[in-house]
Amino acid sequence: MFGRNEDLAQLQGLLSRHPVVAIIGARQVGKTTLAGALAEETAGEVTRFDLENPADLARLADPMLVLERLRGLVVIDEVQLLPDLFPILRVLVDRPDSPARFLVLGSASPDLLQQGSETLAGRILYYRLEGLGLRDVGPEALDRLWLRGGFPRSFLAENDRESDEWRQGFIQTFLSRDLPQLGIRVPAATMRRFWTMIAHAHGQTLNASSIARAFGVSDFTVRSYLDHLTSALVVRQLQPWHENLRKRQVKSPKVFICDTGLLHGLLNLPELEDLESHPGAGFSWEGLLQQQVITQLNARPDECYFWATHATAELDLLIVRGRRRIGFEFKRTVAPKMTRSMRIAIDDLKLDRLDVVHAGRETFPMAEDVRAVAAADILREVSM
Repeated sequence: MFGRNEDLAQLQGLLSRHPVVAIIGARQVGKTTLAGALAEETAGEVTRFDLENPADLARLADPMLVLERLRGLVVIDEVQLLPDLFPILRVLVDRPDSPARFLVLGSASPDLLQQGSETLAGRILYYRLEGLGLRDVGPEALDRLWLRGGFPRSFLAENDRESDEWRQGFIQTFLSRDLPQLGIRVPAATMRRFWTMIAHAHGQTLNASSIARAFGVSDFTVRSYLDHLTSALVVRQLQPWHENLRKRQVKSPKVFICDTGLLHGLLNLPELEDLESHPGAGFSWEGLLQQQVITQLNARPDECYFWATHATAELDLLIVRGRRRIGFEFKRTVAPKMTRSMRIAIDDLKLDRLDVVHAGRETFPMAEDVRAVAAADILREVSM
């Protein structure tokens, strides 16, 4: 297993405290491998079911009969293929001195696994697994991570051509097979065009009306398609923060392709030279480093925002945790400088600190409570 030691440790702790833990993440992001490593380190009985395996699916034709006699750790992969399991799991974990704990793996958001969140309320804990990140591959592999993204098979490919080939295959399979399995009935060609349009808007504020006009559909359809991709864990929406100011503030979310490797596949950027010369390189780089900061701080979605006014003042990422507010700017430059926009954000949002994450090699103070943080130093320097 490549890296993942922190994910493994966190999951072990969660399973000791919760009767059901769900690992959610995009297809091929490494959920099954991580669950296998967890099973190897688990004392006692371990039983596994893969619901994409017809034999395992047949074994669970009468799930209560099979599951009620199991003890120890029970791992159920691709649980979204059999949503009727969730009410049965509720009955099983509510037994006095229940002898089993359940680790379920799903390729969809908790919202799409709605039945699970309703029937297992108070019993299930969702753990989102992202692709490989800086803490897994190390800062020395930053450019490779940026180009290829965090899907293990993409990152570990023999060369950039084979990595791009894998990602193109993933995109096609995801659209033609995985989305329909999640109950999303949109033609693959239509969703490919829409996903590519979102890739061109990566890191920017969503303009649903503009996309709707270009795509020839309604604003409602654009938001529906966007929610589909968000629920399938391949698109991320960063919500705007609103402050009580006498300023017009942006109210639409920013959109990001969750994995930069998929972003570059959709934009046909197979090599680093192609990426660095593309006009969207800065937004791509921002998306990668933003996710690394969020992961480093273990920040929940409801703690993460961006902030912008219609007068051009903005902040790329705002982490709000209790009374603390930490701001982040992401600059693909080796010589970041203080800007008027940064000063406005510090004053208006009353930031405790502002970190400017940049592409250079040095971390240094820029002003009071403002630092330039080298991207390679995120693991060492960034904290709440």
